[in-house]
Amino acid sequence: MVPVTGGLAVLAAGVLLWRRDGEKHEVSAAPMPPDRQVRPLRSWVIPLGVVLVGTVTWAAAAWLQGSVPAVGDGVQRAQLRVESIRTGLTIGAAVTAAFALLLAFRRQQLAERTQQATEYDAGEKRVTELYVKAADQLGSDKAPVRLAGLYALERLAQDNPAHRQSIVEVICAYLRMPYAPPDDQPTPTPAVQPPSDDSAPAAPTAATGETCKPAVDPREERQVRLAAQRILARHLRPTTPEGEPHPLHWGPKMTLDLTEAVLIDLDLTGCYLHNATFMKSHFTGSPTFVKATFSGDAKFDNATFSSDAWFGEATFSGDAKFAGATFSRDARFSKATFSDDAWFDKATFSGNARFDKATFSGDAWFDEATFKRDARFVGTTFSRDAWFDEATFKRDVRFVGTTFSGDAGFDEATFSGDARFGKATFNGAARFDKATFNGAAGFGDVTFSGKASFYGATLGGTRYDGPKPVC
Repeated sequence: MVPVTGGLAVLAAGVLLWRRDGEKHEVSAAPMPPDRQVRPLRSWVIPLGVVLVGTVTWAAAAWLQGSVPAVGDGVQRAQLRVESIRTGLTIGAAVTAAFALLLAFRRQQLAERTQQATEYDAGEKRVTELYVKAADQLGSDKAPVRLAGLYALERLAQDNPAHRQSIVEVICAYLRMPYAPPDDQPTPTPAVQPPSDDSAPAAPTAATGETCKPAVDPREERQVRLAAQRILARHLRPTTPEGEPHPLHWGPKMTLDLTEAVLIDLDLTGCYLHNATFMKSHFTGSPTFVKATFSGDAKFDNATFSSDAWFGEATFSGDAKFAGATFSRDARFSKATFSDDAWFDKATFSGNARFDKATFSGDAWFDEATFKRDARFVGTTFSRDAWFDEATFKRDVRFVGTTFSGDAGFDEATFSGDARFGKATFNGAARFDKATFNGAAGFGDVTFSGKASFYGATLGGTRYDGPKPVC
């Protein structure tokens, strides 16, 4: 039974080691660091092993000596005793060999781990050198060199998952650098001046500060920035257009910090972002966040959108902050999902604002927001409080079929165009105190489950202090 039990134990240990070695790990160009520390061998292990071997040898020999049968003559019994001693010594030698095998196994393990650590250090050194070289290329005054640096960083991140976030931060830092978008006109070529005998040295150029060196076409920098944006978008999409897992996805925990960045036609359609910061960013062209997922906070405070902004069907799992943002043209948030608080206070919507069928699971803040054109909240759901205090609606606004599950505040709001609340549902308090309705105020088929207050409101130039709205 002893050999059978030992064999089963060895087999079980082998299966466990095989399963551990077979676990999937992210592929990396550099070896992975050791997963655990190796404790040094205690000084008492060797003496204990010697004592153990001696004890096992003596016990085996004593047991075999006691098992010698008291039959036959003295010579036969002497031979049996000699054989028992020889067998006991053989058992002791086997135990010694097993102990030596364990020490050899540990020595081999230490050698392999040393080699692994050496390869890991070499890989990290190689990665660092490539990283520094690519980062230096981003500081070049030549656009092709900067492009090469960007693509080198992309390849480095693809091969080394542990460095992806830091490389994303480098690309974001590049996009945060000051930049003035050029117009569509090419840079004029300076006219050739005829030589003169009394010629003065050429004046430094505005772009480079060096003599006899032409300024770089600003359109080249735009191409470099577009490439940087495409690199980020390419690796932030978790699925392909066919719905399959994207092989170039860099994981769901990527964090973007593009504070004060100038972004050109940014396209993050279907991208998955963790925490994303776009505070004071300037979006030129039409930024697209359709079906994008923000698993953490999304910060667009004081951002400027110079063209249409597309956030249709986007998902904001954390706070969505657009406080003080400026939308120069249309802002489209149709069917967007706001799982936490949404902040649009003091935002300016110069174009149409579309929030049709959007879902606000947290509080929605539109205090002091300005809607210069039409605002639509048709079929929108506010699961908690919705605040539009002191908001300005300069044209028509539609809250048709909107559901306000919490309190709805429109105190001191100004409705210069038509305000339609037909078939809206107010489950909490609805406050329109001191609100001004210069156009038509439509409250047909509205359901007020809580208190509705219109104290001091002005409807069509007439002050109204009654408890119920005028339909």
